[in-house]
Amino acid sequence: MKPATTPSAGLVHDPAALHEFTMRFTSTPRGARLARRLVSHRLHEWGHPYESTANETVTLITAELVANAVRHGHVPGRDFHLRLAGTPTALWIEVTDTRTDKCPRRDPQRPSPDEESGRGLLLVDALATRWGITPRTAGPGKTVWAVVEVPVPR
Repeated sequence: MKPATTPSAGLVHDPAALHEFTMRFTSTPRGARLARRLVSHRLHEWGHPYESTANETVTLITAELVANAVRHGHVPGRDFHLRLAGTPTALWIEVTDTRTDKCPRRDPQRPSPDEESGRGLLLVDALATRWGITPRTAGPGKTVWAVVEVPVPR
C-alpha cells in the first residue's frame, strides 16, 4: 500500500514540471469521459504515445479518480477540477471536488467477489507509485492525487 497524505509541493510552481494541463469539468459521466480523453490526448502530445504504458496507466488512474469525483464527490452545481503535470521522471494527476463528507479510505479494502463496485482505488494503489488525499485549502472539498514514475520520453 502506497498512499500518502501530501502530494509533492505545488505542481504549478515545481521548476521540474515541463508540462501542465488543468481544467474544470462538469461533475457528470460526460465530464468524466471528457477528462479521461483529454488526459490521454495531452500525454500523447507530451511524448507518451496513446499505446504507451505511461499513457495507458495514467489514463486508467485518471478514469478511476474522475469517476469517484462524479459518483462520490458530486455536489449539485459544482464541477470537479483536474490537474495533470509532467516532470522528466513522473506524471502527476490531481482531481479536486467540493465534497468533504465522503473521503476515500487511504487503505482501500477488497470488495467481496459479488460486489459490483469498489475496486477503483485498488487499481490506483496497484498502478501508481504513490497516491493520497489532501484537504482543499481554498474551500470545502478534497484533492485525490496520484504519481506515476515514467521513463524520460524520447
